[in-house]
Amino acid sequence: MRHAQRTLLVFAIAILTACGGSPSAPSSSPTLTVLLKDSPYSDAKALLVTFSDVSAHVSGSQVSGSGDWTTLPFTGGGAGRTCDLKKLTTAQDILGTGSLAAGHYTQIRLVVSSAALYFDNASSGAACAPAMSVPAGRSSTVTIPSGEVKLNREFDVTSTGATTILVDFDGDQSVKQTGNGVYTMAPVMTVVSVQ
Repeated sequence: MRHAQRTLLVFAIAILTACGGSPSAPSSSPTLTVLLKDSPYSDAKALLVTFSDVSAHVSGSQVSGSGDWTTLPFTGGGAGRTCDLKKLTTAQDILGTGSLAAGHYTQIRLVVSSAALYFDNASSGAACAPAMSVPAGRSSTVTIPSGEVKLNREFDVTSTGATTILVDFDGDQSVKQTGNGVYTMAPVMTVVSVQ
């Protein structure tokens, strides 16, 4: 009987050793989520801004290289995400989220592809979506000479956790009227927090 118990004990130890004998690692990979909020643009009832890229730059690689950036998928799918910045003055919305390799990151890159002001009516629906209905009434397109913004903020992505970055898009500082109803945008964004 003792021999059978010893054999059973040796067998149980062998199974535990083969399984690693330590707590198993989580099956999900680390994620990065980029949230957006706004310091409002006060001269319109809606400011629709479309983003075409949100990505993160890993430490130790050349800033100019195309392979150095990991693109995060937009929430809701699609090739872009449109946000009404006026709705983000008292709220925040997810711009993009996705898996990111564990490591040290140095920058977040956001690319604004288009923007438009609406003076008479607010937009309807969510603050951000893959596509939005435009409000009725007077409007103006906004010229964007360069919509790429690189935010220098170092952060670490651990192999077992989730990282969330909150970005503030300052509408009043970003949009300027140049005359005859012509508006331009030089996106002014800052990282508010990294958690």
